[in-house]
Amino acid sequence: MAEKTRKEKRPILASASMANVTDAAFRRMIAKYGKPDVMWTEFVSCDGLCSGGKKNLMLDLTFDKSEHPIVVQFFGAKPENFYKCALMAQELGFDGIDINMGCPDRGVVRQGAGSALIKNPKLAVKIIKETIRGAGKLPVSVKTRTGFNELEYKKWIPYLLKMDIAALTIHGRTKKEMSDVPARWDIIGEIVKMRNKAKSKTLIIGNGDVSSLVDAQEKYEKYGVDGVMVGRALFGTPYFFNSKTRKITLKYKLKLALEHTKLFEKIFGDKKPANTKEWCGGKHFEIMKKHYKAYVSGFDNAKKIRMRLMNVKSSDSAKKTLNDLIISL
Repeated sequence: MAEKTRKEKRPILASASMANVTDAAFRRMIAKYGKPDVMWTEFVSCDGLCSGGKKNLMLDLTFDKSEHPIVVQFFGAKPENFYKCALMAQELGFDGIDINMGCPDRGVVRQGAGSALIKNPKLAVKIIKETIRGAGKLPVSVKTRTGFNELEYKKWIPYLLKMDIAALTIHGRTKKEMSDVPARWDIIGEIVKMRNKAKSKTLIIGNGDVSSLVDAQEKYEKYGVDGVMVGRALFGTPYFFNSKTRKITLKYKLKLALEHTKLFEKIFGDKKPANTKEWCGGKHFEIMKKHYKAYVSGFDNAKKIRMRLMNVKSSDSAKKTLNDLIISL
């Protein structure tokens, strides 16, 4: 994350890395309607970027100047590939590099990556060293959990604090807990105390169940974190980080959904549009449907509207449906 942001702003407010959610289109919406202090990309495989599949994965590294400062998040289990990807992050102009050591996905864990690194601290340390070696002046951070199958933070976190990383984001659950239990912010607060006792300069960012800006401020004040990262609460609310009061109506949300659709099509549409330099290759339109569900949630007739949007087959049909809905209100 940018040096200026780290020194001058507390709490640091960040948007989380969420696969097939926080892509360039959604981040562009967030940057326009409620930009946080720093944004994370979707998490990207280091092994994939160092293989023949690199071209397809470059889609996930797409960003523009409105998104700065932006941190790229990598996952994997091969230190040498983190070094190569850190060099790539420099070349692409990212503002920081984050290492995913918390993802609970089975496929990621089977690779020895994500939360599996909690059980393999020696490998985690090697990965951090190689990332720092390739990062140049870019700050390197880590995102992790409080444990794998059980609470292990008292053994696990000291390995990370010794590595002189710029920031450590703690998701307040174990891998086993997924998101099925309330996030343990009391443990995040304990980790802050561990950091202070170790006299480490690493920033601690808390993550899990942050529902509003007021909630983020309260957690910052109560638990002593340097920053707060927001994940699921961003669904359908690209204005989340905007403190200005507004009247949120269904019509307003549908207009946001329409704008989001057009942006997704422009950047990721299956066919390259004429006269645009932003198109980065195809992403499946089905990705947008999870956003539609969130945009209409909480309103009268939400189920009926959601069913209409779930039945669209393309961005063109989605745009028509959304326009019709907007006109009818």
